[in-house]
Amino acid sequence: MKKGLIILLLLAFNISFGQLKLEGVVKDSVGSPLELANVIAINTESQALESYGITDPDGKYKLSVSKNSKYNVQVSYIGMKTEQIAIETTDKNVYKTFTLSNDNTLDEVELIYEMPVTVKGDTIVYNADSFKNGTERKLEDVLKKLPGVEINDDGEIEVEGNVVSKVMVDGKDFFDGDSKLATENIPSSAIDKIEVLKNFAEIGQLRSVTNNQDNVAINIKLKEGKKNFWFGDITGGGGIADDDNLYLLQPKLFYYSPKYSINLIGDLNNIGEIAFSRRDYFNFTGGFKAPSRSSGTNIDLGTNSLGFASLQNNRAQDINTKFAAANFSYAPKETLTFSGFGIFASNRIGMQENNSIVYTNTDLGVPDETTQSKTKQSSDLGMLKLSVGYQPNVNNQLDYDVIGRISKENQDQIEISSIIGNTVQNESSSPYSINQNLNYYYTLSDKHIFAFEGQHLWQDEDPFYNAIIEEKSEYEDAAAGLGLDNLQIDYNVNQDKRVKSNQVDAKVDYYNVLNAKSNLNFTLGTIYSKQTFNSNIFQVLDDGSTFDPTPTINDGLGINNIDYTFSDVYVGMHYTLKSGIFTVTPGATVHSYASDNVQFSEKYKDNFYKILPDLDVRLQLKKSEQLTLSYNMETQFTDVTQLAKGLVMNDYNSFFYGNEGLDNAISHAVRLRYSSFNLFNYTNVFANINYNKSIDNIRNITNFESVIRTNSPFNSAYADETVSASGRFQKQVGKFKASASGSFNYSKFNQFIQSVRSVNENYTQNYGVELSSNFRDAPNFEIGYNYSIQDNDQGDTRTKYFTSSPNAEFNALIWKVLTFKTDYTYNNFSDEDGSINSYEFWNASLAYRKDADSKWEFELKATNLLDTESQSQSTTTDYSVSATDYFIQPRYVTLRAVYSL
Repeated sequence: MKKGLIILLLLAFNISFGQLKLEGVVKDSVGSPLELANVIAINTESQALESYGITDPDGKYKLSVSKNSKYNVQVSYIGMKTEQIAIETTDKNVYKTFTLSNDNTLDEVELIYEMPVTVKGDTIVYNADSFKNGTERKLEDVLKKLPGVEINDDGEIEVEGNVVSKVMVDGKDFFDGDSKLATENIPSSAIDKIEVLKNFAEIGQLRSVTNNQDNVAINIKLKEGKKNFWFGDITGGGGIADDDNLYLLQPKLFYYSPKYSINLIGDLNNIGEIAFSRRDYFNFTGGFKAPSRSSGTNIDLGTNSLGFASLQNNRAQDINTKFAAANFSYAPKETLTFSGFGIFASNRIGMQENNSIVYTNTDLGVPDETTQSKTKQSSDLGMLKLSVGYQPNVNNQLDYDVIGRISKENQDQIEISSIIGNTVQNESSSPYSINQNLNYYYTLSDKHIFAFEGQHLWQDEDPFYNAIIEEKSEYEDAAAGLGLDNLQIDYNVNQDKRVKSNQVDAKVDYYNVLNAKSNLNFTLGTIYSKQTFNSNIFQVLDDGSTFDPTPTINDGLGINNIDYTFSDVYVGMHYTLKSGIFTVTPGATVHSYASDNVQFSEKYKDNFYKILPDLDVRLQLKKSEQLTLSYNMETQFTDVTQLAKGLVMNDYNSFFYGNEGLDNAISHAVRLRYSSFNLFNYTNVFANINYNKSIDNIRNITNFESVIRTNSPFNSAYADETVSASGRFQKQVGKFKASASGSFNYSKFNQFIQSVRSVNENYTQNYGVELSSNFRDAPNFEIGYNYSIQDNDQGDTRTKYFTSSPNAEFNALIWKVLTFKTDYTYNNFSDEDGSINSYEFWNASLAYRKDADSKWEFELKATNLLDTESQSQSTTTDYSVSATDYFIQPRYVTLRAVYSL
């Protein structure tokens, strides 16, 4: 592995060493420099575009060219006559100045090649074909090659450090802008241009009065041959594994016309290629956006889904997946648009993992624990959304959306604990929700703009939990605390829960545009939330009958029946001033809060007022360079389950009872962010630092009995703090792109175990370097190295884990008919005493396609070629640190056929 990395680095160095610089200045007829002029160098022998560049604010350009070669250099600028000149290089750098004149003639220089990158105001346009070499298949393959664009570990698109908020195809939302579905499914062959829309404003009427600097969207422009016709591909294949036959079927079909569009995506496989995971489902917003400006109130409706074990890097020991999705958009006339989508995902997953758990307060007698678990999950997830947009004129816009979600999930788990023994667990849930969104925007005049935004959420969750503790001896204290009947073969404990949430969030904004550089924003809004929570613990006896125990702890309260109501009425004012490079927006909101909860015939009420200030300061240093400082004060309110006094089973070894008198917490958040994208030398830099201090935060008092614990929340008198920092430096030189990144996170929080307070500190560091190439006619590579440190100082225990991960990717188009791709990652997981586990992943594929226009492609693909059994990671909770071995799928080899429309 190391020798291979050294050879690739030497190759990159030698190729770079053979390059010369072609540089100079582009100016107009009076000698003023022209910024963002386009300069391209075409090799006259091969007629290939060899290098390109864009001028900086001083009109300077810089291109990389080869020695002893002939070029046709073309310079263009909007509204001016294109110039071209023949240049022959020797072994020395070349300096050349271009003077452009106004284009007031009909004579034009024919541009053989389109510029790979052009800038039009806040829009960067990438010509997709300029970055392709024939090995690309999906949108993500192209995006990875674009300067300033990244695909992060979650599959989201990032531009200059900002996560892309919306993806469109020919101006139409693709599944409401979901970037992951877009990158993994849109075929690269259909893409003509990729438009990066910075300072993107969803609502055009609010563009001049809202802060859009961090909003980025991407619009995919299709090639002419892909419009008004179905395009896409259908993949089918199979293989043979040790225990089962492998199969996959993946249709991905698209249709776009000026009036309507249809997107159809399907996936059926048992080889572990998850098209849409549970995490994707629950993170999918469906286009429901956060308010244009946060009110400062954060109310948590709770996470009452199952305690499903999570996939690591979308891997598991066994994965069977079914996925179907359809998205449409229809505009019967210019003023009216209908759109929507439907998504169904069905996953059957098997997992196995071994945990070594170190509890952090050794003086309290909590023993360290090892666990082994085998898990079977089934989840059927459905989502349906319909939208209508009506804009009769530029001054009026009305939008309505409704989205429904329904799911049916089940998890069976066998866990073997070194302390408690065997436990069989089952969890199931069938929740549903309906979310509606109504927005109306009205422009009375150039100086008076009104906006109404309202959302309503109805949610019903019914998680059920069952645990059968087979070895009773280590569970006697817990059983006594629960009030269980101990004259049974085992302890069969069950819990029903039901949480219903009903919330309305609405506000009206008035914008008064004072002049071109300042405006006032007045807000009147309200949040109303009502939740009910019921829970009941019961025991199934040996004869099949049920027994309702009375706990001997928590004052005998073993059931819950609580109503919780929360309301917030607020008014706010913000003033925006632009002066030179500064944009300053100070503001504040005044809130009237009221909450009450009723349980066991008792009522607890809380009413108070709060002023929440906020500030945003932006320095636009250059067109693509800015520094941002922001401050927010926020009130944080909990959900109904934290207030419920009755006993709740979070797990067979974790119990919880709430506190009806919980108050809100206050947080102070400061963020400093810098970003720069220099198109002159293709250097992309971004960095940010975040600080958060939480006061009166809700913490838990944890009491252990062996490894079995009870938790109860309270408002801590001690502040919790977090500091995080991250940054990335990326530079493109010729055909090479290099990047270095790092992140640091520090958290300091107060832990209370057996009523003893300890201050815990966690440090997480991640570092990475990467070098990649993008040759048109030569093989390409990507090599990288990642290193992470997890340092936990908790209670009486300090643990430190290290993960080292070199990686490499290689792809080549061989004889213009074979596409070879391979990737390799080596991981070493260790602590201060040495290596705990090392594991490696190697995947490869070889595809045959007669030519670029062929309808058929045949691919042989292998995953986990080295047949690695497990991977490792560390996990930190408030009271423990664990090292986990997580088992994954074995080696799979499949043969696939792809038919392209």
